[in-house]
Amino acid sequence: MADEKVESLRGDSPRVVDEINDEKKTEAMVCTEADVEAVLASPQPVHAPALARNIDLEAAQSRLVDNHDHDRDHDHDHDHDHDDTETNIVRPQHAKSAGQQATQNELLSTLTRVSSLGPDAPAAEPWSSFVEIPDEFYDRVPPRRKIAIVTLLSFCSLLAPISSTAVLPAVPDVAAEFHTTGSIVDISNALYLLFMGLSPIVWGPLSEVYGRRWITITTSFLFFCCTLGTALAPNLAAYFIFRILSAFEGTAFILVGSAAVGDIYRPTERATAMGWFLSGTLIGPALGPFIGGIIVTYRSWRVIFWLQVALSGTAFLGTLVLLPETIHHRKIDSLEGYPLGKKLRVLWPMVNPLRVVRLFVYPNLIMAGGASSSLVWNMYALLTPIRYVLNPRFHLTTPMQSGLFYLAPGCGYITGTFFGGRFADYMVCRWIKKRNGVRIPEDRLRSALPFLGGVIPACMLIYGWCVERGVGGIPLVVVILFLQGVAQLFCFPSINTYCLDVMQSRGSEVIAANYFVRYLFACGGTAVVLPAIERIGVGWFSTISALFLFVSAVGVYTAVLWGKVWRERVDAWRNRRRKAEYERRQAQLQEDSV
Repeated sequence: MADEKVESLRGDSPRVVDEINDEKKTEAMVCTEADVEAVLASPQPVHAPALARNIDLEAAQSRLVDNHDHDRDHDHDHDHDHDDTETNIVRPQHAKSAGQQATQNELLSTLTRVSSLGPDAPAAEPWSSFVEIPDEFYDRVPPRRKIAIVTLLSFCSLLAPISSTAVLPAVPDVAAEFHTTGSIVDISNALYLLFMGLSPIVWGPLSEVYGRRWITITTSFLFFCCTLGTALAPNLAAYFIFRILSAFEGTAFILVGSAAVGDIYRPTERATAMGWFLSGTLIGPALGPFIGGIIVTYRSWRVIFWLQVALSGTAFLGTLVLLPETIHHRKIDSLEGYPLGKKLRVLWPMVNPLRVVRLFVYPNLIMAGGASSSLVWNMYALLTPIRYVLNPRFHLTTPMQSGLFYLAPGCGYITGTFFGGRFADYMVCRWIKKRNGVRIPEDRLRSALPFLGGVIPACMLIYGWCVERGVGGIPLVVVILFLQGVAQLFCFPSINTYCLDVMQSRGSEVIAANYFVRYLFACGGTAVVLPAIERIGVGWFSTISALFLFVSAVGVYTAVLWGKVWRERVDAWRNRRRKAEYERRQAQLQEDSV
């Protein structure tokens, strides 16, 4: 099958994959016990496509456990034989002693328990975090359909961020209705961002197992219900609960949307699409206070959430009707025909939220997370206190007047959408040409460096100290907010797309890790900005934010220089650990067989 191209192996989930031949036909590959043991025991490196051609370890290793259990119990019922035939898994053909059988079961059970962790699996097979996906997989969706998908997902991704800031002008009104203080209501906004940070480590693995479509449909419906609950909240406790649940469901749009963009666009064109997708996530926080300010000036604060109910209902219907499945392979499909108990045992390592956190053993992902965290910290720390900072400085009296300031960064985000992603893709193509056709994911980060380490920190310093000293007036503030909005759209597409590029086989989990850390910093920024400004002033707080941005830019630069080396070292360390675990189990098996 030398002329065939196969789907690249997902780093932590080798599986039975479809091979694509010259006539675009597919056929399932046979996975036997011999295949599993040969690949696990092989000391030689195997390229990801070749390994993908051989086995589905997550499914196969667990089925081998199932087969051994059935051999031991002499259970040869017709239904199970049919399952084996359908999945091309062959039973072991020789009997073992009771002690050897038990140890073999323990070995295979251990492999089953951790095989879905990819590099954590205790196997001898070398594994690489960086694999390329064949072009055929990106051609499955026509270009016009891709545009429709990105448009729909961008609209969905607007919902959770706009909800995080639209309520800011209404804080005094919410506090008055529930007989509490603005500080208590602000806690709900901080918790909203906290749960936006926690939810990606849940939805990321689930989208790899069950696919993008059903996760998006499910979370869009739940977001609709929770937003409806917020609009109808009878007391402060209900308001808090439904706000938190809305955040937990709403972040799935952003996470799964980013992964879907990675599913359908090649690396050399991915950042352009990502820029358009991210315009929704960035325009939302900027437009939210403006819309909220208009509403609370003339109507009740509950109208803000009724508007969000209408938007989320539209998103639910749109995903239900228009969104196709974009993932190359759903892990759950490899488990078809499993008994429920076996399926649950295999599924848990696949959906365990800790698998996302474990990705931070890669220093390059830490640097990317620090960069996106500094940007989101800066964005929310800038947008949150506008009413409290600029209204007194410029003698503004209504929420609608201060809400007009949010239009400046919003227009900047829209403008940056046309250029930021394209510049990141241009940088990738440029360095591929320099390297004679070799693509290194870290080259994409070069496009963000001037803006992350130069333009945005400069804007923060000028904004903070001019507002502090009363210099420049409203025009200067508007121009600075606009320029910063443009600059952020040169950074976010680059960083987000890098997360998809660097581990294409685990794209949704890598981007989930990035969103996890960035929204935790957004929560921190929202919580500390007002007390910090009251204590040290807007000038010094802006200086701290600018320093954070500059340090994160230095981190990104180190990732550009040494990211490839870091990845290879971590892969080697994980391979050594996997091999040692496998050899320990094999030695125990041999002792029992003596």
